[in-house]
Amino acid sequence: MHKIVRFAGCALVCCVLAVPSFTHAQAAQAPKPAVGTPQAPAQIYGKLLAGMEKEFVDAAEAMPEDKFDFAPTSGEFKGVRSFGAQVKHVAEANYFFFASDAFTDAADKIKSDAIEKLTTKADIVQALKDSFKLAHALVDGMTADNAFVTTTHGTRAGMASFGLAHMMDHYGQLVVYLRMNGIVPPASRGNQM
Repeated sequence: MHKIVRFAGCALVCCVLAVPSFTHAQAAQAPKPAVGTPQAPAQIYGKLLAGMEKEFVDAAEAMPEDKFDFAPTSGEFKGVRSFGAQVKHVAEANYFFFASDAFTDAADKIKSDAIEKLTTKADIVQALKDSFKLAHALVDGMTADNAFVTTTHGTRAGMASFGLAHMMDHYGQLVVYLRMNGIVPPASRGNQM
């Protein structure tokens, strides 16, 4: 009986302490738009891109430089990209998915070749960050009028969607590589007990 009372008391204290934190977290968030309120494509895609950028860059920065050449060897992993090659691949791909009409296939190729030659963690991570700047520039300029107008590579909204999906695929691979090296991905660290 005493254990039940003690447990109930602890649960009540935890709930009471959690309420101010929860209330503060709710107050910090912007109010949710009313149902039926139109929202700009730049706003929606911008939130998605910012979230993916944070997870991807944080994951890239979490891997020590001496592990950037890590690629799994146990199991069916023959020919897979190393951790650093995964990061470079996404940086290169961002120039394709988020290129505006000002970019040509030739300009994309030059940038891709330059990224491919990078070898240090600092340079690779910087190339990734630079590619996200390009992605944000395209997304920030997306409007209801131009989101579904065909550009060099497709519509802005379509290519941005494909680019985000592509990043998510490779982010999942980075997570596996980090965990195989005993590193908890930064996005998962807040969920640990």
